[in-house]
Amino acid sequence: MDVSLCRAVSVTTEASSRVPLPIRAGRIGSSLAARAYRVDLRDHLIFPGLINAHEHLHVNTVPPLKTGAPFPNSYAWIAAFQEHFEEPAVIAALQVPKELRLRHGALKNLLAGTTCVAHHDPWHPALDATNFPVALLRDYGWSYALGWPGYGPPVQQSFAATPIDRPWLIHLAEGTDATAQAELAQLDQLGCLAANSVLIHGVGLCEQDVDRVIASDAAVVWCPTSNHSLLGRSLDPQRLCAAGRLALGSDSRLSGARDLLEEMRGIAARGELNPGQLLGLVTTQAARILRLPSRGSLTPGVPADLVIVEDRGGDEEGSLVGIERSQIRAVVRNGVPCIADTDFAEWFAVAGMEAVPVTLDGKPKLLAKSLAEPALVALEPGLELAADRSECNRDLIMEARC
Repeated sequence: MDVSLCRAVSVTTEASSRVPLPIRAGRIGSSLAARAYRVDLRDHLIFPGLINAHEHLHVNTVPPLKTGAPFPNSYAWIAAFQEHFEEPAVIAALQVPKELRLRHGALKNLLAGTTCVAHHDPWHPALDATNFPVALLRDYGWSYALGWPGYGPPVQQSFAATPIDRPWLIHLAEGTDATAQAELAQLDQLGCLAANSVLIHGVGLCEQDVDRVIASDAAVVWCPTSNHSLLGRSLDPQRLCAAGRLALGSDSRLSGARDLLEEMRGIAARGELNPGQLLGLVTTQAARILRLPSRGSLTPGVPADLVIVEDRGGDEEGSLVGIERSQIRAVVRNGVPCIADTDFAEWFAVAGMEAVPVTLDGKPKLLAKSLAEPALVALEPGLELAADRSECNRDLIMEARC
């Protein structure tokens, strides 16, 4: 249906606007419809849905490896993790059907305002479901890593098969030792460093390597929480960010942040980038690097994937960068709210989206019923169906009386 989001400030990396934002047929409109449903968003900010440039959707419930860090490189971590597969908690987590684990990874992202994800693993039919919680990077090439050829497509064949106008992804230089530091030169020798090469992590890149990445118009996806957790340090983002060759990824919870919002808060707290730069990493720069022209903006014609937050005063980007997921007022996909504060109930109803009450990190919310499968909700810490909480409270009261 047609919607008009009124009295808010729409914020992108290019500009801010107080003009009402029209949504027509699930996309950003070029003009207001005569009889649109009006949502009054005074003292609110509207941002494009965020883009997570690196994620492994299906392993977010697998318990992380607790010992051994920092590792010299990711291959050492992979080797250490093999024994971890025998842990009962890991076995139990991996027995959950993969389709459900993929949907959980997507829901985790959506709850934090991420509406588009680059999933760096073999494609699964579940990802093609029309009701999958987030949009996905599609039509891309990938390999896993130079030093782990047994998983994923072979490097040279995969790169050669990827059209130059589509991104090609590979974990690269994920480490601090000589093995990781040599990988960019190896990739170049294989003929796989080009304008569509997207290098995940890049911790082992030296200054000359960064020069080579920028000169090649390649790009790096930065996952600082994962890097610090596994390797003890991360890359310096400044030059790649200034060149427009850097995007941000959360990685999975096996090693990374809870979500993209937590990742951004950490970067801002360390003073590595300012809020405006961070907004670019998860919107316009990510869209350009991943060749997603319909993502990361509020341009007429693109899908109406939005994050709505309260204006906290000060710089507008900081109102998004500094918050936690429970503070988001609404996450919208294709013009329809998916999770929102309870005072948006009428918007759900008018849009024909049945919603159920939940709590997110203790705060009451409404969640689209299509996302409220009990088995799915049960996988996400901090998310509870309101009925579950009521039953739990009732049980506690009865126990106390007894």
